[in-house]
Amino acid sequence: MDRAAFERELRDAGYGDVLENRSAPNRHNDEHSHPFDVRAMVLEGELTLAWDGQSRTYRPGDVFTMARGCPHIEDFGPQGALTLVGRKR
Repeated sequence: MDRAAFERELRDAGYGDVLENRSAPNRHNDEHSHPFDVRAMVLEGELTLAWDGQSRTYRPGDVFTMARGCPHIEDFGPQGALTLVGRKR
């Protein structure tokens, strides 16, 4: 899926906030949660999410969702990551 199609999908699904998020190389975010649902696509770099005893690495073109309130850990690769993020409150 390309960026424009993903943005349309987000808006059609009610994700009112759509933004780019650039994360620094090798950044680690301790366990936390968000007060909104997230649906995101990795545009550059890589991001590993860990939740519920599992982890998965996402690379360009990969899409992921995270329900509001879900505790998770974020680790970014050596080039960091650029993601297109939709937030639904």
